[in-house]
Amino acid sequence: MVVASPLDVLAALRARTVIDGRPPPAALVGRWFDADAVIAPSIDVRSGVGPPDRPDRFWLGAFSYAPPGQPPDVVGGLCDGLLLLREGAWIWESVDGSSCPGWVAECLDEPLAHPLPWAASWTPPRKEPHVDAVARCLDAIVDGDIYQACVCTRFTGVLDGDPLGFFCDVAAAGAPAKGAWLSGEWGSIASFSPEQFLDRRRDVVSSSPIKGTAPAHVDPSVLAASTKDIAENVMIVDLVRNDLGRVATTGSVQVTELLSVVRAPGVWHLVSTVQATLPSDVGNDALLASTMPPASVTGTPKIRAAALLSDWEEHERGVYCGAVGIAGPDGLLDLSVAIRTVAVAVDGALTLGVGGGITADSDPDVEWQECLDKAAATVDASLTRR
Repeated sequence: MVVASPLDVLAALRARTVIDGRPPPAALVGRWFDADAVIAPSIDVRSGVGPPDRPDRFWLGAFSYAPPGQPPDVVGGLCDGLLLLREGAWIWESVDGSSCPGWVAECLDEPLAHPLPWAASWTPPRKEPHVDAVARCLDAIVDGDIYQACVCTRFTGVLDGDPLGFFCDVAAAGAPAKGAWLSGEWGSIASFSPEQFLDRRRDVVSSSPIKGTAPAHVDPSVLAASTKDIAENVMIVDLVRNDLGRVATTGSVQVTELLSVVRAPGVWHLVSTVQATLPSDVGNDALLASTMPPASVTGTPKIRAAALLSDWEEHERGVYCGAVGIAGPDGLLDLSVAIRTVAVAVDGALTLGVGGGITADSDPDVEWQECLDKAAATVDASLTRR
């Protein structure tokens, strides 16, 4: 028996919810909640609905980027049951043990195979403001104000057609490790992230920051030996250790993976993992307050770097550099860092943020090219759509 793909099931569920007048589905594709896909068949994702401190239902949603100490904007929704793709089979998991609804089962049996039409056009950012921001960051490093910072810019675009079709086709082309689709009256989020922000199961939590990038055509051994990229990664690992250490059990914070070279669409990345044990009284509120925004998209020291970035960057980041994912019963929290993430406005306006970590030996022109390399997989997949 052929098992329907997550993207086909998502399209079928969206079509059925339109017919039935239900809220649309939401989906996490890649590696989430120990599954290859997580789909909420119908979920009312609204502005201002964040994850409960200790959920007794499933929450799917997204946080915007906000400097440390400031509350981020959030969209989210709650549901009682999810479709999970595990070990090549779809299963239904509910908080109350109820069985899979009949209309959801019908969508699994008859997934939507025909394309959802769309077309997108993109406008790249201006090089000069970004290079200037990198130069200002380098000056701050020389002055001893900071050690590094993640300086960002953004592509803008226009989508003509179906936002879900856009997400499905770009996700199919790139197979993101932490892809996500959310939609509501506020617009849509199409995330193609490669980065794990927080992965919590009961009292054990880990974070896997990405720092260090090389184009896919470069031998990965070059990245593994890059002094600049190694320094960039190690500094952020220390920041993650500090963030988790603020709420972790004393002595439990450890680096379980350091400087692994990992392939992502269009690039190679250096990835490390920090793990900690949390006291039983630490819920989502305290964990998120300690770690948001993600370390890899701010800098060191975190509060000062974030303050300077607000002055240097042309645009607010929005959901880019925030977090997307799921929370649920029994201490479940699985969030990506919202990089390679497209915000789709109701009128079809697109934004795609890109950036990179700046250290003392960064070259502004090389950093600019890194931004283009990171955007290429999403933008090129959009432009090749017919």
